[in-house]
Amino acid sequence: MEQYFQPNDEAYITDVLSEAVMKTVIKYARKAMDEPENYEARSNLMWSSTVALNYLLTVGKGGARSVHPIEHVISAYYDITHGVGLAVLTPAWMSYVLSDMTAPRFARFAREVFGVEEADNRKAAELGIQKVRAFNQSLEMPATLSEAGVPEDLFDEMASEAVRTSTIAPKAYVRLESSDVKQILLNCK
Repeated sequence: MEQYFQPNDEAYITDVLSEAVMKTVIKYARKAMDEPENYEARSNLMWSSTVALNYLLTVGKGGARSVHPIEHVISAYYDITHGVGLAVLTPAWMSYVLSDMTAPRFARFAREVFGVEEADNRKAAELGIQKVRAFNQSLEMPATLSEAGVPEDLFDEMASEAVRTSTIAPKAYVRLESSDVKQILLNCK
C-alpha cells in the first residue's frame, strides 16, 4: 500500500497491480479469519503477499515508505506486531498528509480500491480513509496505540529515531520531519 503513495505516480501498470492486490486482501482477509481452512481465501492472500513483497509493486515508483519506518521504531520499543502497528498508523498518516496536493491520489485509491463514488477529490479521499479504518476494524485490529499497549511517553524519541533511521524526511510521498512523526503518533494515541 505504501508504494502506491509515492512522489512518482505515473507508473500506471504498477498502480493497477497494486489496486488489484489491495482489493484482493479486502475481499479475502475476513473470510480467511472466519474460515481458516478456506483454500481460496488463503491462496489468494498468499498470492497477494507474494506479489506485494517481491518488489514488483515498486517498479517506476521511487520514493520511500512513510508508515513503515514509524512502525519499525514502535515495534522496536514495544511488544506490538508489525501489522497491528501499520493498521493503527496508516489511517492517521493518511489524514495527516491529506492536502490539496495529495487529495487526487487518495481519491483514486478510495475509488479504485474501495469503490467510493464521490466526485469531489477531497471528500472521496476522506471517505477512503474512513474505509481503511472500517476495514481494519473488521479485522479486529486496534484503532489506537493505547489499545495496542503503546503509551505516549517515548513519542519524542521514537519520532526522532523514525526520521534518523529512514529516508522519510528527504524522499517520502509527503516528507516528514520529527515534529510531523510525533504529531502522527499523537493522533494515534
